[in-house]
Amino acid sequence: MRKTVRQAGRATAHLARAAALALGTYLFITMLLIAVAGAMVVIGIGTVPETVLLVRKIAGAKRRHVREWTGREIPEAYLAIPGPLRESLRAAVRDPCTYADLRWMLAYYGYGVLAVLAMPLWPLGLLVDGVWCGLLRRRAMLLPLIVRLADLDAAWSTALLKPPPRARLAERVRELADTRAGAVAAHGAELRRIERDLHDGVQARLVSMSMRIGLAKRAYEKDPVAGRKLLDDAQAQAEEALTELRHVVRGIHPPILTDRGLVGAVRALAAGSGLTVVVAGDDAGPRAPAAVEAAAYFVVAEALTNAAKHSGADRAEVRIARTDIGLRVLVRDEGRGGAEDLGTSGSGLLGIRRRIAALDGTMALSSPAGGPTMIDVELPCAW
Repeated sequence: MRKTVRQAGRATAHLARAAALALGTYLFITMLLIAVAGAMVVIGIGTVPETVLLVRKIAGAKRRHVREWTGREIPEAYLAIPGPLRESLRAAVRDPCTYADLRWMLAYYGYGVLAVLAMPLWPLGLLVDGVWCGLLRRRAMLLPLIVRLADLDAAWSTALLKPPPRARLAERVRELADTRAGAVAAHGAELRRIERDLHDGVQARLVSMSMRIGLAKRAYEKDPVAGRKLLDDAQAQAEEALTELRHVVRGIHPPILTDRGLVGAVRALAAGSGLTVVVAGDDAGPRAPAAVEAAAYFVVAEALTNAAKHSGADRAEVRIARTDIGLRVLVRDEGRGGAEDLGTSGSGLLGIRRRIAALDGTMALSSPAGGPTMIDVELPCAW
């Protein structure tokens, strides 16, 4: 009985807040009608964008109210309202969510007073359920109805405040445009890095090797010992150039991924990271697409590099697991934390976000002061 009373009390508080918000909408609808009338005669057309923004704030308050009751978010997909009047008016009128919010507000004019139905249930519930539960040891009947009224308020609000399909499609298009721009920027940065590595490293060594071979050819007939030494130097530079070329190739797509699979490649990467790294994962079963494996490999590489350079930790952990919808990679270190701040100074977190966003993946970062730092990446793929 005590639990039932507590739940009914919480539901009553929810309904009371809903009723207060409904009362605010009653007052606001009057203002809305005035704004519409003003817009029709052109005098008050400048108030339309501000009125729409106010509608969004009221709808946002209801979304937070529902989230507190249900624990579930109601997504938003509003178009931005810019500064100039013509553009802001066009965005406000063309946004499908504007009409969804107005539809909810009109419906809320009616069902926002469900708290009125809850009021008579309290005295009746305390009397009837007190006897029904206290004496007869049966389940309460009336007080749970208050909880159902709160659930009904949340369910109707969720259904009405969800962005319409057209708005969700527009939001998805904007997300894809952003991720494409990020992918293009990341691709451009990668090409510049490869060009710089080839120009400053491999190309310089090959030029030097070519010059030493030319000197060796001239010196060989007169001084075979000096010519042989120049050829030995050229061979050493050729080997160094090959080493740097392999490093560049690994930066494009590590061959070890093809040879050992993702978990094996990550274990080899961890062995050369300078940290004590525990790698958990299994390569048994089907492999992820090459682009997904490469993205996961570079996420681990960047995260371990950050940990070795910035965290002050000497141990790290990498977990690789298949999920129903893709591949999950978790990298954790016990360092000093603060990875968000390090991300702004070039630690590579932006590069990780762009790389996984290009594959429609997600990244969650947790790095409180004092640690630990955890990077949790989900990469969707079909198995």
